[in-house]
Amino acid sequence: MRNLDGMASLAAQYDGFIVDLWGVIHDGVRPYPGAVACLEALRGAGKRVVLLSNAPRTVPVVREVLRGLGIADDLYDGLMTSGDYCRQLLADGTDPAFGAAGRRLFHLGADKDVNVFAGLDYAQAATPAEADFVLNTGPNAQEGEGDIDPYLGRLRACAEAGLPMLCANPDLEVIRDGRRLICAGLMARYYEQMGGSVRWIGKPYAEVYEPTIAMLGVDKARVLAVGDALATDMRGAAAVGVDGCWVLGGIHQELIGDDMGLAADEARSAGLAPVATVPGFVW
Repeated sequence: MRNLDGMASLAAQYDGFIVDLWGVIHDGVRPYPGAVACLEALRGAGKRVVLLSNAPRTVPVVREVLRGLGIADDLYDGLMTSGDYCRQLLADGTDPAFGAAGRRLFHLGADKDVNVFAGLDYAQAATPAEADFVLNTGPNAQEGEGDIDPYLGRLRACAEAGLPMLCANPDLEVIRDGRRLICAGLMARYYEQMGGSVRWIGKPYAEVYEPTIAMLGVDKARVLAVGDALATDMRGAAAVGVDGCWVLGGIHQELIGDDMGLAADEARSAGLAPVATVPGFVW
């Protein structure tokens, strides 16, 4: 694992880049210093770039967010989100874990995430007892995004009703403007501990990478996945057989800092071998 200062020395080795958003490009509020310039440099070097996010919302919604952060459409060739892939599965309606079982869903998540199922042939159930499955997109700001406790009652009710869960974001947590927040993945973990079954959609699961790599349109051997989370970004890269570059300035920053020895130990203990680390997504 090479410890590099930026992406410039890697660019010549790859034709396509799968780049994470939260923790690499932005922190939920603003782009990281140098991240937009790095995208510009990759594009200037003729590289293909597809952004892959575990955001539990659709591509058009995320694209608008990126525009608001100053990340223009021409800085990347494609965009895929776990929320958009989840919507595709719901629209297909044949997955035995949810759509094939019924059309009544209980949404565990914020109103801003209803775009995952809005306009599709599903009825939103008011209670778990009235539902066929639960769609988990994460916490909401009204009840709090820093603690699992407000959601345990509904998780138990869903488990007692025997509802399969569709988790639209496998992330356990994110750092938003310096504050650690829980994600749908943590809620799904608790659900499994309660005996519930979970269908996970997004990184590190290989299926979400298939359309992402197709959008890149380059030889998979010449693809580099860039992300800040070992458990999702680097494990996902390994799952689909592409090289990974681990950005240390995101979710693991507080733990690792600039200790390269500790970074190597963490990767090794996770059974992962990124080809390189960088402190941030900078050129």
